[in-house]
Amino acid sequence: MLFMVSWSISPENRNTVIKRFLETKGAPPSGVKMLGRWHAVGGSSGFGIAETDDVVQIQKWVLQWNDLMNMEVHAALTDDQAGPLLAAAVGKQ
Repeated sequence: MLFMVSWSISPENRNTVIKRFLETKGAPPSGVKMLGRWHAVGGSSGFGIAETDDVVQIQKWVLQWNDLMNMEVHAALTDDQAGPLLAAAVGKQ
């Protein structure tokens, strides 16, 4: 299953987040595959796409970071997965 993980960092936590990221590389726990991560230019936010069959591991990852930044996690679908559902929703099966 795919998950979109987004974050925002407050200015007072910026340096602490940077240090933790440099130490850990922001690596997810075992069982979570990071597919990609993007950081906003000039900002304090970003998002990543991760894959796992164990949502508990996503929660572990969030708990490693949400003491310093706001995080949101959403289950995600690819275009290939969402397309038939969208077509069915508007009666174009």
